[in-house]
Amino acid sequence: MKMHAQALLVAFWLALAPAAQAQHQKFQINPDASQVAFALGGKGHHVSGTFHLTSGSIDFDRTAQTISGLVIVAAASGNSGESARDKKMNSDVLDTAQYAEISFVPKSYTGTIAASGDSTIQVSGVFTLHGTAHDLTLPMQVHIDGNTLTAKGHFVVPYVQWGLKDPSIFILKVAKEVDIDLTLTGSVT
Repeated sequence: MKMHAQALLVAFWLALAPAAQAQHQKFQINPDASQVAFALGGKGHHVSGTFHLTSGSIDFDRTAQTISGLVIVAAASGNSGESARDKKMNSDVLDTAQYAEISFVPKSYTGTIAASGDSTIQVSGVFTLHGTAHDLTLPMQVHIDGNTLTAKGHFVVPYVQWGLKDPSIFILKVAKEVDIDLTLTGSVT
């Protein structure tokens, strides 16, 4: 009788194991399907463009509400549509020769990630820009459809406050913060 009870207990735990494992998922970001857009206001003009996401992978567990991973953007990939402005941004503001990557490492999240459909969460982590780490919380809209996951978020980078050079010159004044719109798309397993 004791062996029968142990066998039932083992069978029970084995039956639950796939359900528990199914909560842990890996989001492999597709750089070609993702976008990092920026917008910088100014007096008399507005600058917008994109950066290229080079890689990204995020592990999360919907049951334990844990998250980890790394998202990397090529700092020198900023494209505003004007090469002279982009060259100045790379050399004078971002110093891409020394700081080639901009990254985000998620550490925790609040909210609930649904197994499919739409979810709203807050992802907290470390955003590294110009070689300096900054704590950052990103509001994210997550959509899961089968094995495709799309996460969208908007945040503001106070780049001057964070020690980067203000590119304003003479009468061309720009904002001291840049708006970032992030769209991450990839597969989830």
